[in-house]
Amino acid sequence: MRVNLREIAEVAGFDPAKPLWEAAGDLGDYVVCHNLILVATYIAPEKVGSIIMPDRKIDEDRFQGKVGLVLKVGPQAFRDDGSRSYGGIHVRRGDWVMYRPSDAMEVFIRDRRKINDGLSCRLIEDVFIKMVVKDPSLIY
Repeated sequence: MRVNLREIAEVAGFDPAKPLWEAAGDLGDYVVCHNLILVATYIAPEKVGSIIMPDRKIDEDRFQGKVGLVLKVGPQAFRDDGSRSYGGIHVRRGDWVMYRPSDAMEVFIRDRRKINDGLSCRLIEDVFIKMVVKDPSLIY
C-alpha cells in the first residue's frame, strides 16, 4: 500500500511538512541529479472548518496538486550558466514551491524501514518552478 494520504491529511492542518518528512524517511538512498528537484506532493488538511474532506478530494491533491515540499535539490539546480540566469533565486530543502503538475514526473519514494510502497513525489527541472511560497495552503 502507498503512504496513506488520509493520515497525511489528518496531520497537515497542524504542520503540513511534518507528515511528508516522516513518510519520506531517510533520503540517503536517493541522489537527485543535474538540475532536478525532488518535491513531496502537498496534501491539504482533511478538515476545512468542521467539514471532513472526502477521499476523492485528498486523492486529487496527489494528481493535481501544484505545491510541493522540497526534499532534495540536484547539484546544478538554480545555477546560472550561459543559457539561463535565475536572478539570484535559490530553492532549498524545506521550501514550499509551486509548479504545474504536468511539468513534473510523479515518482514514489520509499523509506526501507517503513511498511509502505512510497510517498507521492515529483521530480521537476528547476526552470519549471514557478514560485516559492511560505504557506502551501494559499495555493489551489
